Amino acid sequence: MREESAALIKDFIKYDKRVLFGCVILLIVILISILSLFSPYKPDASYVTQTEMPPSFKHLLGTNSLGQDIFWKATYAIRNSFLIGVIAGVLGVGAGTLVGLLAGYTGRTTDRVISSLTDTFIVVPSLPILILFGFILGGQMSILLIAALVAMFSWAIIARQVRAQALSLREREFTYTAIFSGMGIFKILFKEHLPFVTSYAIAQFINTLLSAIGAEVTLAIFGLSNLQMPTLGTMIYWSNRYQAVLRGIWWWFLTPVTAAIVIFIGLYMLSTGISEFLDPRTRLQRIKIMMR
Repeated sequence: MREESAALIKDFIKYDKRVLFGCVILLIVILISILSLFSPYKPDASYVTQTEMPPSFKHLLGTNSLGQDIFWKATYAIRNSFLIGVIAGVLGVGAGTLVGLLAGYTGRTTDRVISSLTDTFIVVPSLPILILFGFILGGQMSILLIAALVAMFSWAIIARQVRAQALSLREREFTYTAIFSGMGIFKILFKEHLPFVTSYAIAQFINTLLSAIGAEVTLAIFGLSNLQMPTLGTMIYWSNRYQAVLRGIWWWFLTPVTAAIVIFIGLYMLSTGISEFLDPRTRLQRIKIMMR
């Protein structure tokens, strides 16, 4: 089993370098997030260094007008933005997978009710509601709240896709065998059906993570999140607030923008690579290539 898994991962990376690039970016993000734990400065500390210093050996990415070391500030920002994405991904994918499996397996009234609910959430525009919450809360949206709101609007799409697969799985012979053996509904869902949708759930987790980071950046740029919490979005907000580009403090603005772009590209390439790898049509093409 281990040898088959290792061969699958090797084949995965060999035939799609986008996945390798995405994994490298993801690993860098995780390492930077861990590095924030060793920062010599507190995340909300100000005027702890000289202001507006350009990048140097002492301050790798320079300092800003608030007397903050941008490198260490960026480690906190990347960690918090990534944390928002991870929480949103876990909540959204977890709820969507469970609801989709339940709807597809049970059918009838339960399926109709859940399908109506998912269709309602799919058509509701998420960004205007996120902006509305930002106005109502007066810029006090926490990491958990932003993640929960993103998850609330992402689970429905995942549930619909998982339901489509569950409709097919419930007609398989192993499902009937599990029913005749006396397995309960949830045991069948988690033990028999969940392994078939896990790969899809991983791809959707990355998509949700990407959407959550994008939502956080958007809210922060408009000043609607907690601006005292270091994130990529709040770093961009404060650099604009102090007109960093116009005043020649380019390293203050460029650091969060570059980090956001690289993270977005890396996660997008990882997501598309996984989706194509799991597509049966591309899988057949890889088999044909290997047989040549």
